[in-house]
Amino acid sequence: MALAESREFAFARSDFERVRSLIHGRAGISLAPAKRDMVYSRLVRRLRALRLDSFDEYLGRLDDPAHPEWEAFTNALTTNLTAFFREPHHFEILAEHLRSQPRGATLRLWCSASSTGEEPYSMAMTAIEAFGRDDPPVRILATDIDTQVLATAERGVYPLERIERLSEARRQRFFRRGTGTMEGYCRIAEPLRRLVSFRPLNLLADHWPMRGPFQAIFCRNVMIYFDKPTQHRLLGRLAPLLTPDGLLFAGHSESFFHAADVVSPCGRTVYRRAAKAGN
Repeated sequence: MALAESREFAFARSDFERVRSLIHGRAGISLAPAKRDMVYSRLVRRLRALRLDSFDEYLGRLDDPAHPEWEAFTNALTTNLTAFFREPHHFEILAEHLRSQPRGATLRLWCSASSTGEEPYSMAMTAIEAFGRDDPPVRILATDIDTQVLATAERGVYPLERIERLSEARRQRFFRRGTGTMEGYCRIAEPLRRLVSFRPLNLLADHWPMRGPFQAIFCRNVMIYFDKPTQHRLLGRLAPLLTPDGLLFAGHSESFFHAADVVSPCGRTVYRRAAKAGN
């Protein structure tokens, strides 16, 4: 009660339920009841920026599905926790998988929730190391619903502390330290940048512009925000985009036993499409 009384704007339970309904319908994200304070803290910045007087006035703008505020609304409620080589066993499996592919073809990878870029750039580093050359036969598509984090990813500039856990060899090979006004930052090296293309994409959109097949798809720590029916529908769209031996990488807390007709496990949080999923 004390918190509610100290808020700058009234945020009724009905406002929160309206937000939950809007973001679930737009992006498939299921907000738990405990997220009410988090939602307020993120959206109140939009009210201030737009100089609005109430959440009712703000949410009223979203009644129009084409209103430009939808982009900022979705960006505000999207969680973007990431790191270079997060869940490192996945990248060891990816390296082995890439080396096992027939020579001569261009290998296509998709990072479906790229956030600020650490994941697709880790995929690119893995590809370069797997093939032992700066121009491996690999192309990486990196997408995200959040246009702000995509801009950060495409820029490829990070505080030095973001790479401090990487080996010295990787830091020297794949990053360029900033000087002058960029001191304390580093930039992604050009060989990595050339391998990755960034595009905005809502995974729940009716149409995806990309086509398969992909040798690997990273869809990690995404499904945890969706309910089970949404997860099943999304997996049903991802699996057919994999090559017959393609790999789907999931987050450490995600399991898809409820979608055994679509994907089957082949490692720790690694899946292949089920036999009939690509038919």
